[in-house]
Amino acid sequence: MNSDHLDKWIGRRKERRENFSLVSLFTLLIQGDITVLSTCLTVLESTRTDDQVLAKQLIESALPLSGNSIRIGITGVPGVGKSTFIESFGKLLTDQGHKVAVLAIDPSSSENGGSILGDKTRMTELSVNPKVFIRPTAAGATLGGVARKTRESIYLCEAAGFDVILIETVGVGQSETYVHSMVDFFLLLMLSGAGDELQGIKRGIMEMADALVITKADGDNEMKSKIAATAYKNAIHLFPPKKSNWIVPVLTCSSINNSGMQEVNKSIEGFSITTKANGWFAEHRKIQDSFWLKETLRDKILNEFFGDEKWLAALEQQEKMVYEGAISSFQAADNLYKQFKG
Repeated sequence: MNSDHLDKWIGRRKERRENFSLVSLFTLLIQGDITVLSTCLTVLESTRTDDQVLAKQLIESALPLSGNSIRIGITGVPGVGKSTFIESFGKLLTDQGHKVAVLAIDPSSSENGGSILGDKTRMTELSVNPKVFIRPTAAGATLGGVARKTRESIYLCEAAGFDVILIETVGVGQSETYVHSMVDFFLLLMLSGAGDELQGIKRGIMEMADALVITKADGDNEMKSKIAATAYKNAIHLFPPKKSNWIVPVLTCSSINNSGMQEVNKSIEGFSITTKANGWFAEHRKIQDSFWLKETLRDKILNEFFGDEKWLAALEQQEKMVYEGAISSFQAADNLYKQFKG
């Protein structure tokens, strides 16, 4: 892109930004305009004061139109095939008439971009499907804040008419807890043939799962996948019953052969029917609302402290004293808290 084209592009972008308004954006958003949805999410992620005000208005406007989707969290260790699974599963969903939004939380560094952009380029069919919207987000060091914005993004996607929301985590760790707190159904993808099938999998993650799916169950790996599925079924029986009264299935699939996807979908549909009938579906969302009330409040308090140069200077002073051994880290934290509280 030469300098003239770049200047024109910047000019058009600046003009569009100056024309942002709640009415204009929201009117096109609820009509399902994907470009406007992307713009709304950019506003949501912005740190500009005027954008933050507009983002809050957009969320408040979208809330009455949200909630009419199934929110599905998808996680698994790197290399398990999350991108290819989403590509295959997403195609099944769109063939059934669903509109699918894919939101990715990457807890890797925001400086190097992590792997989510690579994931998006591997979703070749979904990326050009008019019924699909894909939005990757690098979390960097502020996973909680990004997760909160992802939850708000769900509301905007639902207002835009997307009835299936897929939340993908690229890494395994704290991101699982955040994703579990914003989805209805938590899907854990597993690998077979990687040594002891149960090693390296945190019990907490398995307990959160509403379904376990052994991926890459094709070719020479098909029999290994069946053996792994048996091992996981035996392990699940050792866990306490879920509050939803849902019995966690263990399935196998091949994203390359598009096999097992129907079974995964039927499992999710069965979960939705069962938990809506026994009241857990609605109750779980209320519990999540309570969780995010506390998380948002915590986020605001942290932003107030770390966003103020005065408190950063005070923190630096206390850190120096801790480093020099003058006071303990506990005493320094207590000093800062008392100063901050006033």
